[in-house]
Amino acid sequence: LRYTDRTFHASAIGEERALDAIDMTAIARGMTREELKQDPALATVISVNSPRKVDGAMTDGLRAMAEWGQAVSITPFCLMGAMAPISVPAAVAQSNAEALICIVLTQLINPGAPVLYGSYISNVDLQSGAPAFGTPEHVQATMIAGQLARKYNLPYRASNACASNACDAQAAYESMNALWACALGGAHLIYHGAGWLEGGLQASYEKIIMDVEMAQEMVETCSPVAVNAETLALEAVGGVAPGGHYFGEAHTLAKFDSAFYKPLVSDWTNYENWLDAGGKNATQRCTEIWQQKPARSPAGLYGQAQGRAQRPLHLRPCPSDNKKGRLPHGMRPFCSAQERLSRISLRSTHRSWSTQCSDSWPESYVQQWWNRSEQRPGWNRW
Repeated sequence: LRYTDRTFHASAIGEERALDAIDMTAIARGMTREELKQDPALATVISVNSPRKVDGAMTDGLRAMAEWGQAVSITPFCLMGAMAPISVPAAVAQSNAEALICIVLTQLINPGAPVLYGSYISNVDLQSGAPAFGTPEHVQATMIAGQLARKYNLPYRASNACASNACDAQAAYESMNALWACALGGAHLIYHGAGWLEGGLQASYEKIIMDVEMAQEMVETCSPVAVNAETLALEAVGGVAPGGHYFGEAHTLAKFDSAFYKPLVSDWTNYENWLDAGGKNATQRCTEIWQQKPARSPAGLYGQAQGRAQRPLHLRPCPSDNKKGRLPHGMRPFCSAQERLSRISLRSTHRSWSTQCSDSWPESYVQQWWNRSEQRPGWNRW
């Protein structure tokens, strides 16, 4: 919280989690809640339990975030054939109604509270019931929802999602379809921007690198093209004879290192040179790229942030841990706000470590948390 210049995503499943995130952010920024209300630094997603239902925990989280002036992205989760009709117009109409009713609620609670119009519409495979992403229907619905967001003059949230089980060609083309939908729909905020596999049930470092490459290329593609005397390069054109080349032209040499987008993953060498270099495919190159990044343990930053906080992060009970018989009778764990964040991370990422890691990996900070949690009553459920 202290060392990022990004907006932090808060879990708003219930009032307590939302208020914890608000307080932690205020501590990190040296503010009170009231001051943070005037200078928002948090965002969350409120998912509508389509069709036409918002559960109590989500409503409580929405109320807390709106009351304290933090951004809320209202995002109905509509899978055509499961939680919405099988036609794109009907699914978009349902999602629009669900989004608007929650957007109105934020303004009733706190007029002027920051809110985003969100869309998460795709379809299921009717033969298996499995969710699908990056499909033509997903792309159409995302672009239409973007038009509705512009109609209401609201910032728009969409997603880069794919259903592939591995970082392969399917993952690439489904994510590229989703990213095009975000770009053409005018999305201001793209969730699941990097690393998603299996509809969000896996996270992959290789996929993170691949998504970063595609997102950077999308930004370059959508950037305006300047047309002026320099870019028209009439002198260079006049200086090359018919059938000649531009490699030695001053205009080319002046921009030799910066003329074009420099790919992060792509290999443009010919087949022979590629083979001599090991014949690595894109996924293997993604593995090399992320493994070359300098390792930074969050533990040190957490310690520094805690030491510089203006007031201590007190231990608080986790009442949800004692529901549905998850803990032995009479046991009630306590955890700090920092531990809560690590546990939230574990819930969404521990599966990816078991499916994506190789034996040669150094043990990560999250893996250390996972190993320790096995010895704590009630934690193994994650």
